[in-house]
Amino acid sequence: MEEEVHGIVIVGGGICGLATALALHRKGISSLVLEKSETLRTDGVAIGVHANGWRALDQLGLATELRETANIITGYHNVWQQQSKSTIIPARHWRGAYQQEPSASAVTLQQLWQTLILMAATAPFLGVRTMDGSTIKANVLIGCDGANSVVAKYLGLGSPSHLPLLIMLGLTSYPHGHPFGTQFLRFAGNGFAVGRLPVTENLVHFFVSRPSPATGFTDESAAREYVLEKLQDCPDEIADMVRRCDAAETKTLTKVWYRSPWQVLLGRFQRGTVTVAGDAMHVMGPYIGQGGSASLEDTVVLARTLSRSVPDGVVVVDGNGSTRSRELQDKKISVALGEYVRERRARLFMLSLESYVIGTLRIAKSLLKKLACVAMLTLLGSESRRHANYNCGPL
Repeated sequence: MEEEVHGIVIVGGGICGLATALALHRKGISSLVLEKSETLRTDGVAIGVHANGWRALDQLGLATELRETANIITGYHNVWQQQSKSTIIPARHWRGAYQQEPSASAVTLQQLWQTLILMAATAPFLGVRTMDGSTIKANVLIGCDGANSVVAKYLGLGSPSHLPLLIMLGLTSYPHGHPFGTQFLRFAGNGFAVGRLPVTENLVHFFVSRPSPATGFTDESAAREYVLEKLQDCPDEIADMVRRCDAAETKTLTKVWYRSPWQVLLGRFQRGTVTVAGDAMHVMGPYIGQGGSASLEDTVVLARTLSRSVPDGVVVVDGNGSTRSRELQDKKISVALGEYVRERRARLFMLSLESYVIGTLRIAKSLLKKLACVAMLTLLGSESRRHANYNCGPL
């Protein structure tokens, strides 16, 4: 049986996996990226990148190119249909290390993937797909393989949970420009919610969420119809936005997956020279818009700490060097990964806790539970969005 041996192997060629490989490359460390998909998927998904995310992108060398296409969000328009109430909150701007950073900008996953792939073209790592009969061994294994991470399960983290909500995500194109400006709209109706996030002058990302029924669904098409049937209660511009979504493949139906804050606080994120990053480590609901930015922070901190254990950029693999040198190196790498986990844990716990409380508030039926959630969010300072002013430091 054919066997390959590599110094660092990253499982998952998504945003976190490619960003981790790029961060390591910028520190002079090569890695191998494993990805089972042979092509990029077309998803109707975008992310809000807050100031903390842009700081991480600056460290990765990606921010300049992405800023040319990103749409800066200037405010949040909240509408509560039942209460006939509407508020507009200006976006807060944070002072960054080099410039004033916007509170958030909209970027599609395709934009981020394509930029990462472009930047990685000259890096000394490969994207490969394992075939039957092959074996890949690694001295260092980094799981960036998403919410259902195999590496996370190996570490004993188990599967994430999900809230009883269904969400439809999509992208709608307006060839002659949309009239929505640069505000993030959050529309709350009776038993459903809609969000609208401008990505460019011609492209809009949206989500429609609705509580899942206890009976479930026999197929995905029935679930889609269930989520979208409340559109008749929306203003015409919202209903039209969802209906004119470019194509079926740009609509994504999903659940709200999360790793509980208690798992993030107490879970095992490292075993020897094995660790995780991104959603594999801390998948969280979309309520504070930090899933993507927190993953980018992970990559910077991970590459920074790991580079201390391999200052020359060379990871000794089986068959190279003495057994003693490999043991010393593995010990140094294990210590470095422990530092990475310790540095990230407190930050990720607070983000996960805030997202979890907001998600619980959205589905709570008990008045007491709702009041407890509101009190907790007040203690966390959720309205100030101060989590967006975090700086993960230099690469």
